[in-house]
Amino acid sequence: MKHEALRVIRDEHATLAAMLQSLTQMVKRGPDPEGKDQHELYFDVLRAMLFYIDEFPEKLHHPKESDLLFPRVARAAPQVMATIDQLERDHISGEVRVRELMHLLMAWEYLGETRRQAFEDEVTRYVDFYLHHMRLEETEVLPAAEKHLTDADWHALNAAFATNLDPLNTRIPRDPQFDRLFTQIVMRAPAPVGLGDS
Repeated sequence: MKHEALRVIRDEHATLAAMLQSLTQMVKRGPDPEGKDQHELYFDVLRAMLFYIDEFPEKLHHPKESDLLFPRVARAAPQVMATIDQLERDHISGEVRVRELMHLLMAWEYLGETRRQAFEDEVTRYVDFYLHHMRLEETEVLPAAEKHLTDADWHALNAAFATNLDPLNTRIPRDPQFDRLFTQIVMRAPAPVGLGDS
């Protein structure tokens, strides 16, 4: 397929959007809605979700966009340069923001309820930021790529993005090092977020 890299990017966006939705659902659900004393499990699952967001998109997905896709699109379609500049700023700030979320979660877990609202507010802001970021890529940069990139560009992009083994995408083989993460999130998160006990 000529545009296999775009399929990978869109699949990764879909997986990340699902993770962000799950994170939002977990936060709305709260740590112990049914009084089963599952605080530790709740915080474990949230930490695993944030680790996924930090580990996969920030370290594998974004660098390939920034180093390979964006420069090619900027050269071929300079009219989207302002959008690419914004997306690059997002990539830089995104890593800092997810680490801040981890810190806020730990503050809530270790210091108590007075720290909960700060975490919940930042989750809402972060999810909105990230969904907007992905929409910009999909509505402006990816269509420009489809229209303007050459076969040589696609060959390089397809080869690079084919190496992304998204740990939570069930359509491709998972990287074995992420199996524990996959299990932690999907098997331990309570329904409807995951398959664990509700």
